[in-house]
Amino acid sequence: MMVKIYIPRDAAALSVGAEKVAKAVAQEIADRGLDAQIVRNGSRGLFWLEPLVEVEIDGKRIGYGPVKAKDVPALFDAGLLQGNKHPLCLGEVESLPFLKEQTRLTFARCGITDPLSLTDYEAHGGLKGLCRAVSMAAADIVKDVIDSGLRGRGGAGFPTGIKWKTVLDAPGTRKYIVCNADEGDSGTFADRMIMEGDPFVLIEGMTIAGLATGATKGFVYARSEYPHAIAAMTQAVEIARGAGILGASVLGSGKAFDIEIRTGAGAYVCGEETALLNSLEGKRGIVRAKPPLPAHKGLFDCPTVINNVISLASVPVIMDKGAAFYRDFGMGRSRGTIPLQIAGNVKYGGLYETAFGLSLGDIIDRIGGGTATGRPVKAVQVGGPLGAYFPRALFDTPFDYESFAAKDGLIGHAGIVVFDDTADMLKQARFAMEFCAVESCGKCTPCRIGSTRGVETADKIARGIEPEKNRVLLADLCNTMKFGSLCALGGFTPYPVMSAMTHFPEDFSPVPLIEAAE
Repeated sequence: MMVKIYIPRDAAALSVGAEKVAKAVAQEIADRGLDAQIVRNGSRGLFWLEPLVEVEIDGKRIGYGPVKAKDVPALFDAGLLQGNKHPLCLGEVESLPFLKEQTRLTFARCGITDPLSLTDYEAHGGLKGLCRAVSMAAADIVKDVIDSGLRGRGGAGFPTGIKWKTVLDAPGTRKYIVCNADEGDSGTFADRMIMEGDPFVLIEGMTIAGLATGATKGFVYARSEYPHAIAAMTQAVEIARGAGILGASVLGSGKAFDIEIRTGAGAYVCGEETALLNSLEGKRGIVRAKPPLPAHKGLFDCPTVINNVISLASVPVIMDKGAAFYRDFGMGRSRGTIPLQIAGNVKYGGLYETAFGLSLGDIIDRIGGGTATGRPVKAVQVGGPLGAYFPRALFDTPFDYESFAAKDGLIGHAGIVVFDDTADMLKQARFAMEFCAVESCGKCTPCRIGSTRGVETADKIARGIEPEKNRVLLADLCNTMKFGSLCALGGFTPYPVMSAMTHFPEDFSPVPLIEAAE
């Protein structure tokens, strides 16, 4: 009986040698004349164990990791194909605490299936949501999404179903679905993992969105830094089109929907929906003033749904299991699950999908295992480079939209970056301003000029030049940027700066130059 050996082709695994491991495994199979097949799956998201090699025995997956190419001969000698013991053996992968305690809905297939096997996708529950949706009225699909409580997972947290209803109700003979896959936040990788590890779920979600709103064309706007994701999505779209999932008649329903993959040019601001639309239209990626909203006048002035990858990839499970099933997870107005992306100076970095509501401390200390250096955690930045820095005093904050907003934070795309006690928060505040200055599209003055002045002011504080006066000036700059910027780039940059000043004031009180000279 042929044994299946799973080796990820996810970019995270490739970056630590998965391709070399796959070649070494293939060589051993050939040299030993073994009846085994290599399956290149996505990543499970346990990044500290990558490359994670799994062997399927009696329906169970036994894991080994992290595996280097030089380890492969010894693994086969020890009986890899029988799941035998070895120093790298982890036991049954599903039983590992990091994985076992998750609630995997959106990422249910990621790391389990061959990402480009439609047979695998359907065998693990894929297309059930779409099969239900093709028989429903558009308004009923929208109602299910509204009732599920799904909110935008890209950062803004706007109710997904309300956005869809606005586009459904908008007049127009041409409508579009645009998937924002320009995942540019630091410490985020959930979008990439879906596109590389389960691309059909994104295609299914976008197609359901098209049926729900009357849109017949969709675009995936992916960042150029994601070549593996772009390749996987391109192949998956072709496969789906050939299988009748996309095209003139979705699953034989007579309703049309097709998808095109587009690549961005690396501008962070194109993660903002109107700048993204300009880029898609072949224009410079600068922010548009609103109104009109993209739901009324979006791509090519047509009604347009713009959703993040995770938002769209979460729709198939809602359509399959029902709105009530999805809504039962979470807390308050934050319903369903959220893929936490744990990164930075942390012992167990990776993707952890769970219902909203875990405390930040539980995520960092229990799930993440504290810092990789073993030093105390000083700060955690949640929400990318525009997210606030939370000190340990705020680690009791539940992970949901309202709780973070109440503490002057945002969960954004749920990227979590950990810093130990050696971090200089003045330098981190300066970095936020510098990042904004570099990435600003330049359209509005508060963002373009305010961020530049912010860097200069932070430098003066660091040099001990009138520190009290310049702290006041930096806070004033943040206030101007927050309320005067056209988009979230300038509007949210004050979050990391002000949180650093508020929670770590000691880092903003350097010794004045005169005292230092004495």
